[in-house]
Amino acid sequence: MADPGTGATADRPDFASASVPRHLARGALGFGALIGAFALLPVVGPVTLSLLPVGVLALRGCPMCWTIGLVQTVSRGRLERSCPEDGQCRLTVAGRG
Repeated sequence: MADPGTGATADRPDFASASVPRHLARGALGFGALIGAFALLPVVGPVTLSLLPVGVLALRGCPMCWTIGLVQTVSRGRLERSCPEDGQCRLTVAGRG
């Protein structure tokens, strides 16, 4: 069943953001926190590991989840998937048959 707000279905999770700039900001925060957690470890100590949950939360679980979300965010509204009764799904450019 599709979520009316996002277009996500139970078997197809949606990792997209509302806009590309928002998604890139989430990526900068997430990757910055992950890199900072390890880069600052020798300087500040183990307290910097508290940045790990921030990075994971910003990336929605993992860097690959963020990457999938970026592709979904960029392609949202440009591509559409249709699965007619014949069982073969097709990916087409929106607005074209």
